[in-house]
Amino acid sequence: MLEKITPQERKEILIAWLALAIAFTLAVTRGSFSLLGGIDIPYFLLYFVVSLFTVGVGFAVHEMAHKFTAMKYGFWAEFRKDNQMLVVAVALAALVGVVFAAPGATVIYAPTLTREQNGKISAAGPVSNLLLCIPFFLILVTGVIMGPFSMIGGFLMLLGTFGMMINAMFAFFNLLPVSILDGKKVLAWNPIVFGALFVLSLVMILLSYDYGGILSGLLSLFL
Repeated sequence: MLEKITPQERKEILIAWLALAIAFTLAVTRGSFSLLGGIDIPYFLLYFVVSLFTVGVGFAVHEMAHKFTAMKYGFWAEFRKDNQMLVVAVALAALVGVVFAAPGATVIYAPTLTREQNGKISAAGPVSNLLLCIPFFLILVTGVIMGPFSMIGGFLMLLGTFGMMINAMFAFFNLLPVSILDGKKVLAWNPIVFGALFVLSLVMILLSYDYGGILSGLLSLFL
């Protein structure tokens, strides 16, 4: 499977991965300074590592889900970064603390696409992000079991929570039925599938923020 990812595509994925990790790190740590007036380096590095494993993994898996679903139908597909949007993402994060995550897109080389094929290829990305919420929840549970006051336990809780939140937000954002986003194509193919995925992504966002205390209740089962 990895041999189907070209060297150029790997390079572009890596650049976009790093740029997104930097953007999210800047957004989270913006306004955090040390007593000497500079950036709090340990705090920055902590969130950079967390972003690499959450934002980066979520982005890469999302794009590869599009790619391999397209290839399942016999089409060739490759991710292509958008340098302008990567610069915008980092700049906005640094200046106003907002990340507009549109690092590029998986380009599908196909003479024609049926509505069903286009819908399923588009749905694969958000579905992959929703599925990633499961291992990040397990990481969160592991952190809770180890204890929030231990260094490793606290880090795993941060990683798990951030991973759930980011992947749920990736799914929700991409399912918006506007412009060139996945949601518009999924809705055109199957409104029921679109509605189910859209609601599930919203539920996962609320769960990751622990609205209603549902997540706390689930985690209490492991204490």
